[in-house]
Amino acid sequence: MEERVLDSVRSVVFKESETLEGSSTKIEGYDFNRGVNYSELLKSMVSTGFQASNLGDAIQVVNQMLDWRLSDESLTEDCSEEERDLAYRESVRCKIFLGFTSNLISSGVRDTVRFLVQHHMVDVVVTTAGGVEEDLIKCLAPTYKGDFSLPGAHLRSKGLNRIGNLLVPNDNYCKFEDWIIPIFDQMLEEQNVKHVLWTPSKVIARLGKEINSETSYLYWAYKNNIPVFCPGLTDGSLGDMLYFHSFRNPGLIVDLIQDIRAMNGEAVHASPRKTGMIILGGGLPKHHICNANMMRNGADYAVFINTAQEFDGSDSGAHPDEAVSWGKIRSSAKTVKVHCDATIAFPLLVAETFAARTHKTNPDEAG
Repeated sequence: MEERVLDSVRSVVFKESETLEGSSTKIEGYDFNRGVNYSELLKSMVSTGFQASNLGDAIQVVNQMLDWRLSDESLTEDCSEEERDLAYRESVRCKIFLGFTSNLISSGVRDTVRFLVQHHMVDVVVTTAGGVEEDLIKCLAPTYKGDFSLPGAHLRSKGLNRIGNLLVPNDNYCKFEDWIIPIFDQMLEEQNVKHVLWTPSKVIARLGKEINSETSYLYWAYKNNIPVFCPGLTDGSLGDMLYFHSFRNPGLIVDLIQDIRAMNGEAVHASPRKTGMIILGGGLPKHHICNANMMRNGADYAVFINTAQEFDGSDSGAHPDEAVSWGKIRSSAKTVKVHCDATIAFPLLVAETFAARTHKTNPDEAG
């Protein structure tokens, strides 16, 4: 009797397994007995598990974005004569949308973004007002490392502003005002005399031109003709400066509607190219890129890196599959979300994707 009970229990506890051999990745970490090889360490992420595996998957998805050529696709009956040309098909690459929140430009990730824009590795950029102004301000004065626990009242008395564990002196914003107000004066004159129609992206391009610093990603966006969209242009110090300028020299107009046409057009007119999204953080940049790609029935690749959760129904925490339900990402798309601070994950991702390719094709720069 007891043996029958034991056999019954064993059959429940030790239910026969379905084999995973050959169909799933074996979990293995990096063996440091092989020495310290950072490239191999990053390659091992995919088999490490948890968010390391998500980062490894993200590296693979981004490399798939970079590898794709129109020549990989079958010819369609309705394709143009140009699209039938093999040389043309091999030249057509995935159109990459890069989005990020302002805190990442406050951090050292700004330099990673600058690298990508400098080498024209992305095609469209979307950020917040802070993601614009922080880049410009850093050309005028530095941001410093502080501590997350520094008390706000004490910092306020010292004229210091805290962004997480970063510190920005008030003087930086004074320098920013002195620099930008004369530019707004020039833009207003051009609007009135030359009938220039300013949009947020045109304002940002002008500021990138005026800052004239190779440390600025906006400078390189201007040089490489990469559009930088920011539908929330007034939500930051830029908005403060426009507010001050409206009293001193009123009349400057920034047309938001022309930019939504331009932004959606970047996605709609991407065909026959595939589109890929790399989005750091959530909020406005994440949705603006996803929504534009809805206009073309969804992006073909998507990598999200953020720490937001989906349980409150926010777009920031939404997983790629939620965007599939809206038609913002195609159901056939390669997607991954990395639940991680982007200051950790993004430089590592870039090291094994964009940067690895740059230094492979330009060995003289590798040193």
